[in-house]
Amino acid sequence: MSKQQTVPMIFNQVKQINWPSLNQFLSATALPIVGIVIFLGLWSLMAKNIDTSLGKFPGPSAVWQQSKVLVEEHNRQQDKAEKFYVRQNERNATRLAKDPSYEPKIRAFTGAPTFFEQIWTSLYTVMVGFLVASLLAIPLGILCGLSKNAYTAINPLIQLFKPVSPLAWLPLVTMVVSAVYVSTDPMFSKSFITSAVTVSLCCLWPTLINTAVGVSSIDKDLLNVSKVLRLNALSHVIKIVIPSSIPAIFTGLRLSLGIGWMVLIAAEMLAQNPGLGKFVWDEFQNGSSESLARIMVAVLTIGVIGFALDRLMLMLQRKVSWDKSAVLR
Repeated sequence: MSKQQTVPMIFNQVKQINWPSLNQFLSATALPIVGIVIFLGLWSLMAKNIDTSLGKFPGPSAVWQQSKVLVEEHNRQQDKAEKFYVRQNERNATRLAKDPSYEPKIRAFTGAPTFFEQIWTSLYTVMVGFLVASLLAIPLGILCGLSKNAYTAINPLIQLFKPVSPLAWLPLVTMVVSAVYVSTDPMFSKSFITSAVTVSLCCLWPTLINTAVGVSSIDKDLLNVSKVLRLNALSHVIKIVIPSSIPAIFTGLRLSLGIGWMVLIAAEMLAQNPGLGKFVWDEFQNGSSESLARIMVAVLTIGVIGFALDRLMLMLQRKVSWDKSAVLR
């Protein structure tokens, strides 16, 4: 093939490629960046004009500086922990060399938790509470969607407990856990159990309600197919009910996870349980000139994690949804 024939053919193939339009590119990339830049500019401008008892309200630069300080503090604490365990192992090895019958004692490092360790504590707690709530809410929602009698019986309880604030649940949960969870060698700390149960109680309802609505809205044609195939109750739920109500179930799960994350931070602040909420409260009580900037680091971190958790649930929904052409946001 000659050069004169090859060049036009390449141009034609390039034209046939479905390139994203300029509007799509702007909406997907440029516009979010512009929004973030405008937000940072307004934040910086307004921060200079706000005086507090601890000084100027922190702007983006101060918050960025404190985020680096928190990273450095975490690294220093990790170094201390490593040196602590090295010294402990050396002492135990020396003692064993002198006395082979000696039983080494392994002690945990008792340094204050760092910012990143508190992030992990909050994430772990909210996921446990969310999973417990989901395991309860989805079956109950399916039952309410399939049976009008079950819905009539459970709906008053849903409407009664759904609006209850986590701040009202927390004292009750704390007292019950302290009375019931009694052990000399507990697998989980009482603070963890208290926070996880509070999260479960508050994020139970969106999943339950949306699951019930999704199940009760299944297309009648699908129900007729189930009758024609003479599916038993379990097969009907697995093959017809759950796949058809996946969008509604995941809508409830995403709402529940967002509520659970907010509830957890409030519960940690009020009960002084380990986590990001306690970090915010401790910094507020500390009252140093850097406290406001460190609180803003925590606030932004909470927002970023909440957004990431929602995107994670969206990815999972796209993975399990049978309708791959559905637009999910």
